[in-house]
Amino acid sequence: MKARTPKLAQAKLRAGLAHLPRWTARKGKLRREFAFADFSEAFAFMARVALLAEKADHHPDWSNSWNKVVIELTSHDAGGLTQRDLGLAAAIERLLTAPRDSARA
Repeated sequence: MKARTPKLAQAKLRAGLAHLPRWTARKGKLRREFAFADFSEAFAFMARVALLAEKADHHPDWSNSWNKVVIELTSHDAGGLTQRDLGLAAAIERLLTAPRDSARA
C-alpha cells in the first residue's frame, strides 16, 4: 500500500505540535485525552469527530469510558505520522471551540 502523504520529519512534527499543545506524539501516534461533563457530552463529541474523520477519510483509533474520550491518530499507510494526522488533530481542536447549535441551550 502506497502512502497518501509522506511521513513527517521530526522537525515538521515538532512545528506542528507547537500548535497543538494538548496533543502528544509517542510511538508513531498523536494522542489526546478529553474529559466531558457526562457520557452524553462525550458521545456527542465523538459523533462530531466521526463526521470530520469520514469527510477526511482518515479515521482515529479511539476509546470512550463514560465522560472520557481518548483519541490516537496515525497514518498506517505511511507507517507513522503525516500532515493528515496534524490536520485532523487541528480540526478536532476547532470542534471544542466551535459554537454549538441552539437546540442544546
